[in-house]
Amino acid sequence: MISFREPAYFVALLIMLGWLLHIGKPVLLPIMIALIALYILSNLTTRLGEVPGFGLLPALLRRVLVLLSFTALVVLVSFYVVETFAQVAVVLPSYESNLDRVATRLARMVRIEDEPTWANIRALTFDQFEVGAIIGPVLASLRGFSSTVFLVILYAFFFMAERAGMPDKLRLALGDSRKEAKTVDLFDRINTRVGDYLAVKTVVNIILGVLSYGVMLPLGIDFALFWAILIALLNYIPYIGSMIGVLFPVLLSLAQTGSIGMAGTVMVALTAAQMFVAGFLEPRMMSRAFNLSPFVVLLALAFWSSLWGLAGAVLAVPLTASLIIVMAEIETTRPVAILLSASGKV
Repeated sequence: MISFREPAYFVALLIMLGWLLHIGKPVLLPIMIALIALYILSNLTTRLGEVPGFGLLPALLRRVLVLLSFTALVVLVSFYVVETFAQVAVVLPSYESNLDRVATRLARMVRIEDEPTWANIRALTFDQFEVGAIIGPVLASLRGFSSTVFLVILYAFFFMAERAGMPDKLRLALGDSRKEAKTVDLFDRINTRVGDYLAVKTVVNIILGVLSYGVMLPLGIDFALFWAILIALLNYIPYIGSMIGVLFPVLLSLAQTGSIGMAGTVMVALTAAQMFVAGFLEPRMMSRAFNLSPFVVLLALAFWSSLWGLAGAVLAVPLTASLIIVMAEIETTRPVAILLSASGKV
């Protein structure tokens, strides 16, 4: 086991690492996203080799095909998101008028529409909420995000190319056969658990996105494809991601139609899809879940989202699980790893 002579050294190291993670977000975040993408792409490359016909292709060619497909998908989704926000700016006036009618109807139900207080409430809420003023900065930030997308694709290409030679580098770097075997085993455990989780989670999220699109399209919800993509991406965030994913289309349906009944229908249908995926499909597909207690998952969400925002929330579970696997190999921190696990087995 790796050991630290003084626990204070380890605490100081953690504080320093936290500070470096915070100030190094512009550099580290694209690298972490590319590493997570690498797990998915590597697993997809392996699975592609099991498909009849593709298995005859050299491994290098399969990697190239997967990387090119990944690049095309990321670029298309990025352009689609930016274009969708531009279209939202066009239809915002009708949404605002529908919301105003809904608010007025609710005011009549509680009989405050003729009271001066209702005018004050409108002036302080709906009249102050200028959604159009938000779209400009959002579009600007999305265009700035294109540089991050480029870096993620670039890093993923290089990581994919370097991955094949990593075992040889470890052998040369460590020298000691026992250290080499232990380090390789540690990396294998991390790769297997994180890779399996992300691969299955990605498939589950794609299925959820398709189901959500199938729900919203017949109901006539605007930008149904965009919301389906958003629901699929937010489902990477444990617990709260699914709730947020349902909330946005429900609010949009209310703003689009001005009907509380339609909003309720959308909420029930999307919630049913979420429950089917989370309660039935995902447990059967996720043969090996991460050994993390629910409290640790929530703590990880709070920590990583405070450091890196939404991207940190998406990366929270795989990063924390990898950290616990490493902590289990350190003599001083192994008790902490056991306490953070769900079953006590690390």
